[in-house]
Amino acid sequence: MSYRQTPTIVVLKEGTDASQGRGQIISNINACLAIQDTLKTTLGPFGSDLLLVGGDGKTTITNDGATILKKLDVVHPAAKILVDISRSQDCEIGDGTTSVCLLASEILKHCKPYIEEGMSSNSIVKGLRDSVHLAVQKIKELEINLDEKSVDDEYDMLIKCALTAMNSKIIQQNGEFYSKLVVDSVLTLDRDDLDENLIGIKKIPGGAMEESLFIQGVAFKKTFSYAGFEQQPKTFQNPKILNLNVELELKAEKDNAEVRINKVEDYQKIVDAEWEIIMDKLNKIVESGCNVVLSKLPIGDLATQFFADRGIFCAGRVSSDDLERTHKAVGGSILTSVNDIKPEHDLGTCEKFEELQIGGERYNIFNGCPLTKTCTLILRGGSIKIIDEIERSLHDAIMIVKRALKNKQIVAGGGAIEMELSKYLRDYSHQVKGKKQLIIQSYARALEIIPRQLCENAGLDSIELLNKLRSLHANGEIYAGLDLDSDNVANNLEKFVWEPSVVKINALQSATEAAILVLSVDETIQNKDSEQASAAPVPRGRGMPMPAGM
Repeated sequence: MSYRQTPTIVVLKEGTDASQGRGQIISNINACLAIQDTLKTTLGPFGSDLLLVGGDGKTTITNDGATILKKLDVVHPAAKILVDISRSQDCEIGDGTTSVCLLASEILKHCKPYIEEGMSSNSIVKGLRDSVHLAVQKIKELEINLDEKSVDDEYDMLIKCALTAMNSKIIQQNGEFYSKLVVDSVLTLDRDDLDENLIGIKKIPGGAMEESLFIQGVAFKKTFSYAGFEQQPKTFQNPKILNLNVELELKAEKDNAEVRINKVEDYQKIVDAEWEIIMDKLNKIVESGCNVVLSKLPIGDLATQFFADRGIFCAGRVSSDDLERTHKAVGGSILTSVNDIKPEHDLGTCEKFEELQIGGERYNIFNGCPLTKTCTLILRGGSIKIIDEIERSLHDAIMIVKRALKNKQIVAGGGAIEMELSKYLRDYSHQVKGKKQLIIQSYARALEIIPRQLCENAGLDSIELLNKLRSLHANGEIYAGLDLDSDNVANNLEKFVWEPSVVKINALQSATEAAILVLSVDETIQNKDSEQASAAPVPRGRGMPMPAGM
């Protein structure tokens, strides 16, 4: 009797690492908890900053969750999911990037014991989906609609939302000053579009933070200029502005073409023709009646002196972004030819143009633009690192104000909404039987990570304050949250600690989806051979033996 041996079937390359099962899910959860440990100390008004040093030696000081995760260069596949949801929150909402990572990690942390005890991850996923659905519904019930407010009340509401977003940033001490800058800049934009890219931000090291400027129009750094620039006027009232994409410069012959000539007179004719072309362009520009000429391309020394003699200001090599924002603010057109300039259509205007010295730089400023749907913030600070962090903080506040304008529903911040949701889910779980009850209770406990971490970062007793909050919410105080100024609890709606409800809804949905994704993955396959094969071969140095067979 012959026994036939079943051949071994090899599907994956030798050296491929395949991990699966319950151990793999727990390993992925542990990776996410490591990210949480890095981020949790940065949450809230008393959160600490992180000093990050990149591979190129550049340092970044920040407490912004999205920036930290971007700079960390996370390599673990599961932990990268947290990086993705943080970036998503930053792009979609602008604030809450740290909160969303803490929530996702805390949900996984409370699900970990059930995985270890052998509960199916599918049962946990169903419970989490029900929990987030209930939480979002409850937020929509609790949110306060500010749609009916007057213009002044709306402005105050936006200021309070901006202040709440800045409370955890480096600029919290100057919050009132910066919140006005942020709200004024967002209200300048077109209400139908609210494109935050039209808010130009320029950074000038030196000076105090409160020397920052809001310009209802456009400002950009003085461009490279030739001799004759000093003779040009630097201030105009109601100027006519011409935007060009035309080069006004004489080029050396060797740069353009090869010309073969037999007589010196022929060479002179070529030079004269070039002069005629550029002089024709300059005369047509002057005839248009403009006072300020801006161009993406260079404006040479001849043109600079020509304009100076006729009392016209010019700037060449203006960046595309700055020229586009100027065009949108002052009106007119960006022309690629000067042959048919129509002053009534092609020239823009503003109330005042001036060139100012700000710190160590000179800036061209267009104020009082009639079509202004754009503005510029000029930021000052002790060093470029501080100004970079101010810019990141203002970006978060700008996005929050933008969201508050589009969705005028707010909830109480400072851990108030999380504690109310936790209480609601805990009460709801008593109506549910089976495993789902455990998952909903775990989700309710996970929501308490936000107020608990706010307490710990402020150096307060989290156990005592959380018990106070649980007691208040059980008695119907739905707006009770942490008041870190008095180291106690307070009604955060009356304290004006407000956040747009869309921030909380997006954070809960993103965090839950990320947790579900991590729990759904129970196998990871990593092919190490392919990584080695893609690496560049090491060159053979002097004295190294020749490869075999050569």
